[in-house]
Amino acid sequence: MLMLRFAKLLLLLALLSGPAFAGDTRVAVATNFTHAARALTTAFERETGHRVRFSFGATGQLYAQISQGAPFDAFLAADQVRPQRAEVEGLAVRGSRFTYAMGALVLYGGNKRPVQEGTLATTAPDRLAIANPATAPYGAAALETLAAMGLLETYQERLVRGTNVAQAYQFIATGNAELGFVALAQVFDQAPTDYWLVPATLHRPIAQDAVLLTRGETNDAARAFLTFLQGPEARAIISRMGYHLPTAKGGASDG
Repeated sequence: MLMLRFAKLLLLLALLSGPAFAGDTRVAVATNFTHAARALTTAFERETGHRVRFSFGATGQLYAQISQGAPFDAFLAADQVRPQRAEVEGLAVRGSRFTYAMGALVLYGGNKRPVQEGTLATTAPDRLAIANPATAPYGAAALETLAAMGLLETYQERLVRGTNVAQAYQFIATGNAELGFVALAQVFDQAPTDYWLVPATLHRPIAQDAVLLTRGETNDAARAFLTFLQGPEARAIISRMGYHLPTAKGGASDG
């Protein structure tokens, strides 16, 4: 009996020694950031004891869900427009918005062929995958790139639009499109010849902002996650996963 009581005491001490007041938070995250978000939550949960649940989707789609009352505590977008709009419309806590990553666009061929700057002009694939430019900032950047290269008219009828950048990637991976524009974060661990890194001068900067939503204003786990996202450990993970880091002036650093 004494040993049983001692075992119960040890179990109670173990439970009490964990992070105090650990909580849960639900975060809406732009699809391009899927791999990075999962790496971040592992480090965050280990450090704090809080738990994070992600819902991934196109930035525009997630914003529509937030505006309709979806139960998210924080929003990690692929642009600055929607988080700013959330502040203006009272959906987010004013002053909580910050840029957590600077995205990069690539032309990707799914390991089928080397891809370089002149590939679109010389090979003219029948189908070119992009994310929906109306809801996904990476899709909008793809259209801007085609326009800057003088190829928008050539490819206008050949575009295969995914609901988000993850689906655009799947179109390429499954052979439903020969080439496509996706996020560097989706292919950064592949051979450099598999993709062409689009110069940032060909499209508007893909500054990705995070914001605390009003629903999460009193959620300690949500606040802790956004604080962690701005810290050195998180920034190292973000840089490693194919993003540039925002500078104090709002530009990009190579990290």
